[in-house]
Amino acid sequence: MIEPDVLVVGGGPAGMNAALAAANAGATVLLVDRFQNLGGQLVKQTHKFFGWAARGAGARGFELAQKWEGEIQNHPRIQTLLGFEVIGAYKDGIWLAADLEDFYKIKPKRVVIATGASERMITFENNDYPGVYGAGAVQTLMNVYGVLPGERYLIVGSGNVGVIVTYQLLQAQAKVEAIIDVLPRLGGAYWVHAAKIQRAGVPILLKRTITGVYGEGRVERAETIGVDEKFQPIPGTERTFSVDVVLLAVGLMPLSELLFELGVREYYIPELGGFVPWHDETGRTSHPEIFVAGDVAGIEEATTAALQGRISGLQTALDLGYEVNKDEIDELKMLLTQFRRSSLSEKVCQGLERLHTKGV
Repeated sequence: MIEPDVLVVGGGPAGMNAALAAANAGATVLLVDRFQNLGGQLVKQTHKFFGWAARGAGARGFELAQKWEGEIQNHPRIQTLLGFEVIGAYKDGIWLAADLEDFYKIKPKRVVIATGASERMITFENNDYPGVYGAGAVQTLMNVYGVLPGERYLIVGSGNVGVIVTYQLLQAQAKVEAIIDVLPRLGGAYWVHAAKIQRAGVPILLKRTITGVYGEGRVERAETIGVDEKFQPIPGTERTFSVDVVLLAVGLMPLSELLFELGVREYYIPELGGFVPWHDETGRTSHPEIFVAGDVAGIEEATTAALQGRISGLQTALDLGYEVNKDEIDELKMLLTQFRRSSLSEKVCQGLERLHTKGV
């Protein structure tokens, strides 16, 4: 049995910042992550972040992960449990973390859930063929392990992830035949990234979707078709791409199963990626001892995840009677609001407004 002040589930940007904020305020923290290294999605991100220099702008994702991981591993009040997954949450306040050989019971006073998100898949013929990957899988193989899973790629999805992974593939000398998207406009990518792709000669084909992949037991070609304003196929617009990898970058879904186990109030908010827990500005959910931060609270990006983590971590410490500067919490809330004023965050703000009007 481990009995920390604060249990943080998930070691990405939200979880690492929550752990550091709570521990720096005086709380004892247990940080659990199913991987052997902290960092979450940051470890595979080689591009530089936008935002404020003081909040990580100009640094590459894996550099931020290394910085925060170093601070955590050297912190006297933070214990890490890596390679373990939190698989159970019970109403008596006990949480269960396990690997293939062992398990721990955990009884914390406060919990920050920062489990992130999973990749969405889409339905098309033979979508279970070898050679169909989620964007995160390709990033992990390429940027963490130095392995290219194929030579010729079709990217499905023109959001930030799809466009950034395309550029990283080009840097790795892979051939990207095209980016396609069912939408009539770019799917949320920063224009500076999209411009790089187009200058490199990669076409971005909008109002087009994938219908199937074919080959001798693995992807050898991908069939696509144009769609109308109602997303219906347009006969005569078929186009075939000779590729060995189809990379899906079609969005993320919050990983909120642990919250569901405890009956935390959730609502379906499409703008935030699906079912998300109701939470206030500090991340507190309908269960007063459980907080959320990062993509599990609504799909955004690393800067907002880090800010949310700091806020939730400080609030848990404040709940437990540790000395916390409330002005710091207010300042972080203000920074988060300012960062969301970008036009790219308009949908997120609409989703948050809908969520907050639902009530606990």
